[in-house]
Amino acid sequence: MGISLVPPSAAEFVDLYTGTGWGALDETVAARALDGSWLVCAARDEDGVLVGMGRLLGDGALHAFVTELIVREDQRGRGVGARLLDRMVLEAQARGVHDVQLFAARDRAPFYERHGFVRRPDDAPGMSHEGRL
Repeated sequence: MGISLVPPSAAEFVDLYTGTGWGALDETVAARALDGSWLVCAARDEDGVLVGMGRLLGDGALHAFVTELIVREDQRGRGVGARLLDRMVLEAQARGVHDVQLFAARDRAPFYERHGFVRRPDDAPGMSHEGRL
């Protein structure tokens, strides 16, 4: 399994997004989303097939926001999501951005907590990364 900061193609993004049940996504919109990302991290299997990806949106100075962390269903439970998330956080920190935030999908907060994120109070929803990996 290889993890890189080389973004997938828009077509690969669409296939992963729709294939994992995230919803419908047009290739033109996918291309714009990739272009508008501050950081994109991709996981590929031994054959170079995209099996997971994550995107960070950010200002490059103060804040970064995990907007997607998607792993193909047949690859879940193998550490792919953990490797993607850890790489994105480390890269953000290497670029000087230490405030990495996210909104966890339903029932996914424990996964993020295992990777240094903490839940914020109910009146300030979301999660923030605490400290370095």
